[in-house]
Amino acid sequence: MKSGAIAVLLGVSILGAPAHAADYSDPTWPCVQRKVETLSLGLMWPHPVDEAAVVDEGLQADVRELAGYLSLRRVELESLQAQVETFAQTYDGDPQALGLVFATVFDTLSQRRARVIKGIGDFSLGQIALSGKIDQTRGEMNTILAKAEPDFDQVDKLEEQLDWDQVIYTDRQRNIAYLCETPTLLERRLFSIAQMLNQVVR
Repeated sequence: MKSGAIAVLLGVSILGAPAHAADYSDPTWPCVQRKVETLSLGLMWPHPVDEAAVVDEGLQADVRELAGYLSLRRVELESLQAQVETFAQTYDGDPQALGLVFATVFDTLSQRRARVIKGIGDFSLGQIALSGKIDQTRGEMNTILAKAEPDFDQVDKLEEQLDWDQVIYTDRQRNIAYLCETPTLLERRLFSIAQMLNQVVR
């Protein structure tokens, strides 16, 4: 399977994801795209990879170095093309050697993606709790104001707290789109890395 087949997988797995509606039955997932908690190396890399194979220290060091660069999200993959080609020439396009690079990148970015998904869950539960607190404060204010002689000092305190909580809630909500996009960006990078490495396999 070469780059064209991997590109098809990318289109199906990634680009189709935003079309799914948010699953509001899961309070830990506020995102529009479908929640995919774990990724499969086999769906991205078409060659067998024996991660338990004993390899020499030179290869281990080269794999760690190249995988380290490829795992950096802020480094454009195009800028690493020369390093990928040099690695491939050094190891004669060996699918096992290139597979070890991808497996290392996959482990790194998958773990990072899992932490992001957990963070999104914690964020969502925090927003739900804050929303409940806001509703409770409003209820307390309404109860006090319904009395024959309302305690306006208490109402002022509650209103101040309500205003502050609403500002925090709204400010946090603005980050949801960015948070939800991050797992998808990591997944896309993995597919792009798989393409790049697969193109130099012999």
